[in-house]
Amino acid sequence: MPAGTIRYWAAAKAAAGTAEEPYTAATLAEALDAVRERHPGELTRVLQRCSFLIDGAPVGTRSHETVRLAEGGTVEVLPPFAGG
Repeated sequence: MPAGTIRYWAAAKAAAGTAEEPYTAATLAEALDAVRERHPGELTRVLQRCSFLIDGAPVGTRSHETVRLAEGGTVEVLPPFAGG
């Protein structure tokens, strides 16, 4: 199963209590399920509003179950940013 890094930004970082942590998952859905188990509470609520980049590419509206993760990859968790 692929292993890589999840990086949290802004409100997601605050809710997770860390800037990054490892993942071991084949899909984005599996990685996020593991994150929700490790960080129940506020991070689970923040994730509902986040967008995600996988190795620099936006996930957009694709189903998280269909987004494959790579060995050594990076998942960026991006909450909505304020400002204009």
